[in-house]
Parts: sequence; structure tokens; C-alpha cells
Amino acid sequence: EEGLIVTDVTTLTDGDPRNNHFKRALTWNGDGALTGARHITIAGSVFYITTANNVVVLDMADPLKPRILAQIPMQDPRATALQFRYLFVTTAKGLEVVDVTEPQNPRPVPGALIGMADARRVYVARTYAYVAAGKQGLMIADVENPEKPSLYMQFNADGRINDARDVVVASTNASLFAYVADGKHGLKVVQLTSPDSQPRFYGFSPEPKPELIAWRQTRKPATALSKGLDRDRAVDETGGQIAVFGRLGSRPFTLEEQRRLYIGPDGKPFFVNDRVDRVTPPLKKAARR
Repeated sequence: EEGLIVTDVTTLTDGDPRNNHFKRALTWNGDGALTGARHITIAGSVFYITTANNVVVLDMADPLKPRILAQIPMQDPRATALQFRYLFVTTAKGLEVVDVTEPQNPRPVPGALIGMADARRVYVARTYAYVAAGKQGLMIADVENPEKPSLYMQFNADGRINDARDVVVASTNASLFAYVADGKHGLKVVQLTSPDSQPRFYGFSPEPKPELIAWRQTRKPATALSKGLDRDRAVDETGGQIAVFGRLGSRPFTLEEQRRLYIGPDGKPFFVNDRVDRVTPPLKKAARR
């Protein structure tokens, strides 16, 4: 009903726990565009918010002055996940893909759809997308080529995961885990890789070998999960520095410097449809550096 609510969280940085109270800095629903807002994905200063009929793309460079960049009409979009140039969206149809190389000009990818009866939240980890799919359990999609996704596996642990609402993926030592909010059944823990199940567990993106290893009943239905720390980061998706790891004499790439690594002088990506269309001198020079 209210759209986007913005709060100032700097009260957490002064070391005084007595004033850790959030207050609204802004309540915004530009011309009703965010009515029914249900999920948000943040990529630097670009926000992707799902509503009943659209994915709304916002420019939040000034947090107190949101600006609509685009609206992507979709059938009942539910949640999103962003990886590099692609936005993965769960909808009434299943898992769909949108090219957001230019956030102000999003391009739904024709044919990039994996049908699902009740797709909920989605989590993308390297070359796989994990979808909490209600009665279907955990759906794992191969998204190595984001424009041609395919279903890798449906996993429901012999029917023991059948109300999946949310999923997050995280690593512990040499193993990869999926944590599933399984609605009325509580929290489920699925081991995706381990030295025993996947000899190639040290690879960049080993094939998941899911196995239900633990669960815990919750007092009320488990509907959502917090996001774990899945990677070290020194820069956000728009090139803004967010951390320094003790390195001297260097800084993160700015957004424009990042774009020079994958966008040619004609404004188009270097890599299209799983093949190299062209390699221009700026890319070769960047690769050498």
C-alpha cells in the first residue's frame, strides 16, 4: 500500500546502543507505481521492486529522491535475483530472465523461461539458480548461459520438501548448502556439494548433488530467510567502494571502468549468445592489465 519505505541506518554506527531506533526518512509510491510492492533486489544504486504486474526499476542514487528508470510488465512477478547483466524473475509462469545491461532499457529475453507451477523466491549462485517452488520443492536451473536456461533438477527429498517459500545458498568450508524455508514444515538444510558426494567440489561451479541432511520445525510457517555472506566484496555493482581489505595503492573499479570490460564502443556487450562476437582493443588492453 505504501510502496517504498526508506530509513537512515547511521544510528547504528555511533557506538551507542541506546539510540538504535529507526525512523522513516521517506515513504514513496510515485503515482502508485509501487502499490503492492512485495520484494526488492538492490544493485548498487539501482533497485528492482516487484509488484502485482511489473518489476519496477528505480534509480536510488539520491535515496531521498527515487526516480523510475523503467517498468517491466510481467505476469505476477514474485521475486528477483541479479547476476551481472541478467535479472532472474519468478513469476506465475516460472523462472524468467531479463537482460538489464542497461537498467533503463531492460529486455525480457525471448524464450528464456523454465515453467514452474508455483515459483516463489530465487537465489543465483554462479551457474545455477535455486528456486523455492512450493509443492515442487527445490528447483535447480542451469543458468551458465542466462539466455538459454534449462532445468537441471527438481529436488524434494522424496516428498519431504513440499511447501518451499524461500531459499538461500551459502558455503561452509568445502561444502555448499541450501537453506530452505519449507513453510509449514519449518527449516530444511540441503547439502549441495561435499567431498563425498561431488569429487569436483573444488571447481568453480561443481554440479549440485543435493541431499537433505537436517531440518527443524518452527512455531509458525517458515516463509523467509536472511541472506548469508556468500562472497567477499570491496565494491558494489555500481562501482561504489564499500570496504577496504588492507590494500595500499589501489582502488575498486568505477562503474564506467567496469563497463569498458564488457561493453564495446557501439554500446553492445562483447559476448553475445554464448560466443565471442568481437574483441576490440579496449578489451584486450583491459585483459592485459
